[in-house]
Amino acid sequence: MNARKILPLLLAAAMSLVGCSPIRFLGEDETMLHKVRITSDDKQVDKSKLGGYVRQHPNSRWFSLLKVPLGIYCMSGTDSTRRFNRFMHRVGEAPVVYDSLLAERAAADMEAAVQGLGYLQAEVNLDNKVKKRRVNVNFSIHAGPHYSVRNIYRNVEDPRVDSIVSATWDDTVLEEGMPFNINLLDEERTRITSLMQNQGFYYFNKTMIRFDADTTVGNHLVDIALNIPMYKPSGQSGAVPHPSYSIRRVNFLSGINQQELEQSRSGLDSTMMAPGVWAYHHGRMLLRPKFLLRRIDLQPGDKYSEQAVQNTYSSLASLSAVMNANVSLEPAGTDPDSLDAYVAVHTGKRHGLSAELEGTNSAGDLGAALSLGYYNRNLFRRSEQFSFKIRGAFEAIKGLKGYDDQNYLEYSAEMELNFPEFKFPFLTQRFHHEAKAQSIASLMFNSQDRPEFHRRVLTAAWRYRWHRLNRKRQHRFDFIDLNYIFMPWISNTFREEYLSDNSSRNAVLRYNYENLFIMKWGYSFQYTSVAPTSQNVSYGTNAYSVRMGIETAGNFLQGIHRLFGKDKNEQKEAYTLFNIAYAQYVKFDFDFAKSFRFDDRNSLALHLALGVAYPYGNSKVLPYEKRYFSGGANSVRGWSVRGLGPGSFKGTDGRVDFIHQTGDMKLDMSVEYRTHLFWKMDAAAFIDAGNIWTLRNYEEQPGGKFRWQTFWKQIAASYGLGIRLNFSYFILRLDFGMKAVNPAYETRREHFPIIYPNFKRDAALHFAVGLPF
Repeated sequence: MNARKILPLLLAAAMSLVGCSPIRFLGEDETMLHKVRITSDDKQVDKSKLGGYVRQHPNSRWFSLLKVPLGIYCMSGTDSTRRFNRFMHRVGEAPVVYDSLLAERAAADMEAAVQGLGYLQAEVNLDNKVKKRRVNVNFSIHAGPHYSVRNIYRNVEDPRVDSIVSATWDDTVLEEGMPFNINLLDEERTRITSLMQNQGFYYFNKTMIRFDADTTVGNHLVDIALNIPMYKPSGQSGAVPHPSYSIRRVNFLSGINQQELEQSRSGLDSTMMAPGVWAYHHGRMLLRPKFLLRRIDLQPGDKYSEQAVQNTYSSLASLSAVMNANVSLEPAGTDPDSLDAYVAVHTGKRHGLSAELEGTNSAGDLGAALSLGYYNRNLFRRSEQFSFKIRGAFEAIKGLKGYDDQNYLEYSAEMELNFPEFKFPFLTQRFHHEAKAQSIASLMFNSQDRPEFHRRVLTAAWRYRWHRLNRKRQHRFDFIDLNYIFMPWISNTFREEYLSDNSSRNAVLRYNYENLFIMKWGYSFQYTSVAPTSQNVSYGTNAYSVRMGIETAGNFLQGIHRLFGKDKNEQKEAYTLFNIAYAQYVKFDFDFAKSFRFDDRNSLALHLALGVAYPYGNSKVLPYEKRYFSGGANSVRGWSVRGLGPGSFKGTDGRVDFIHQTGDMKLDMSVEYRTHLFWKMDAAAFIDAGNIWTLRNYEEQPGGKFRWQTFWKQIAASYGLGIRLNFSYFILRLDFGMKAVNPAYETRREHFPIIYPNFKRDAALHFAVGLPF
């Protein structure tokens, strides 16, 4: 069916849903909340931050346009005894009945919030307009004058507290002349509290800090007084100086809790890990004492520090061997100025097995794969995570002529050892405490037997990953990554058809079927404005992320060859290692994503990605694994994977186009509007644009080279809709994309499929796990 015929049908169906009247579901004196607005007579008031005080919202809209859930509800009848009506009520959304009491409370909360921003005479009025039993609510803000801070006074009764506050006053968020803002007063209260708790004042909390504001000084000015009184212990009438504590003893509880320690201390084994640090356990400790000491930031004799407590907890909880951890402190009975720390750690299951059976479909060729795995979360009792995985796959290939075998067979073995700390010399103890790091050693062998060729890949790597405590900045450093690619057999049919020509034609294809060695290093950095967590895979927050990475290969080996005066291999026209040419290139990637949240159901996400890789020195072509491709579930979704580019190149041979449709440079741009439908179902409307290009002129990729004068004409575009099943901890995604601009064609009808759509030619369907960006 033609796309121009389907679109009106979809629009008609949507309009029929939203056109049903919900009034028949209202009581006699009830009205339906239709629209909520917030207006202000002062443009300086940020209305977007006041929406959270609104207690009632109108019925939800798909893509902020259509009230489809309400329309589904309205398709039912009012008789709740009928099964169809009950089903439609569960799937749809009942009309929101306006509650004037909730609106008045929202107005009062909003008024207090605006006054807290320094508009001390602000008022918020409710302006309601009712038409046909639908009410439009407007919260009208009359801000009034904005007050500023004239003077700031400090009244700290305890001399020790006063000296600490005075010494760090340069870090205060308050200053004379600034706009009055209650939020900043609360931020300063938090700053001082954190400062005191990290200086030994265990019982100090925010309620001990009070701000007095004098608004009677005139001229819309305010005098602020910071007050911290003396400490008043519970049950006592008199005030005393704020007590300061130090850590007397650290008790490490391995596999037991504090109650078990108190009840049966004599029946437990005890180990002195260090002076003042004792471990209590049954039998052999599951984690080595010296390793645990490096994870504990609490030290006997140090002042109490809340940050040290949090560091200890997060350091232990991040270990793969630890199921749960807890840190508690109690006053030492005989020493009134000391605390005893109790650090309890419970380990989880050490060994495990996994099995996975999957079906495969590569361009219509069906197959199956089986994976078996073993893991050990505590290999050497330092929470090292060891994993070993083997995988076998079989696929029946159709449509190949001239080959004896028509099947694809793959098997692989992968081994990885993950150390939960930096295995690197010359690092300070402070860095070890502050940086949560992993040192990873990996080894993999992969074997692929196709009718056209046999391919073997051996990989070995040593890399580091680390982040600071808030996890906003994450780093990865590939110290060394070795790849050996070996082609033990190539069929005569394939060799004669594609690889026998020694001219420049098929240079890209021929290079990717030769033995090759890659020795590379790389560094990547990622920053997210919201610290990620294991459960934080949902979308919709006003957040952004930036990723950058660089890697290079071959420089060290070429330096060695030149240092010792080695000559190039004349046959390969390149330096070789054990008669195998090695790759030399540099690669840079940049990725930016930003989301804008409009309400709890709708958000807009933007994405920009750019990658450039350049082969030089010992290489004229990038290795296939390092080349870019376009199309697919995470790129321009109107094309299948490796179905777009480079440039205006049009693939003609599906057997080798997966090689030809790759490039040295990539550009991806996306805009995606995301909306929640119902239950765990979400939807998205998207527009993608981008392409890939080569940086050299390859004869078998005509139109693929990047040129400043023409590249913008070769940017492809697509549009589409997607359905997402959102389980919070992971997302299943089905995206349907249509080509909009196709740079592979020059004729108007084929170059602009958005004007002349054809489902058979222009549609692509993608299934994926997780969001595209």
